[in-house]
Amino acid sequence: MGPRLHPIVTMEAAIIQIPDPSSASGGLVARARGGDFSAYERLYHQHVGRIHGLCMRMTANRGEAEDMTQQTFIRAWEKLDTFRGEAGFGAWLRKIAVNFVLSERRSGRRRYEHTVEDIQVVEPAEAPRPAPVGGGVDLDRAIALLPERARLVFILHDVEGFRHHEIGDRLGIAEGTSKSQLHHARRILREALNS
Repeated sequence: MGPRLHPIVTMEAAIIQIPDPSSASGGLVARARGGDFSAYERLYHQHVGRIHGLCMRMTANRGEAEDMTQQTFIRAWEKLDTFRGEAGFGAWLRKIAVNFVLSERRSGRRRYEHTVEDIQVVEPAEAPRPAPVGGGVDLDRAIALLPERARLVFILHDVEGFRHHEIGDRLGIAEGTSKSQLHHARRILREALNS
């Protein structure tokens, strides 16, 4: 019998395994780069759920996430000629979204107040949401309740796959602080999901 997995590990895997439509995006990207806005609109519809979900998890605020999602797609359109295709289009969009959210956080330009009722992550229609664990606690709601820095470190490390030194660089914290914040976030989430 293998090691017993904590519910949080199972949920992390569920988040990461949301289908990425990037594999079907290649032809649309080429057409969009050529100025075909309808192709870009199709790319938008393919990826908006994942980007909004990422922004929602990072900000824990519906209004802020919607604004940041729109800004991500505007920036992507403006920078489409810089997309080289080394990674999938979805990964490129997520990088833009992460950079934009963190840049807005650092600048302090956006300060929305949020409540737990604001938390409702939108996923693509074809991707089923993972079922709540334990007593019906929703992982997105539990993530939203994390302190801001712990939430950002958790999302960047466990969901987006950044390494601690990269997180430290992006958040302006030491690598050890990133590790500590991740430990703190995982502990809080385990407690929330097990209650």
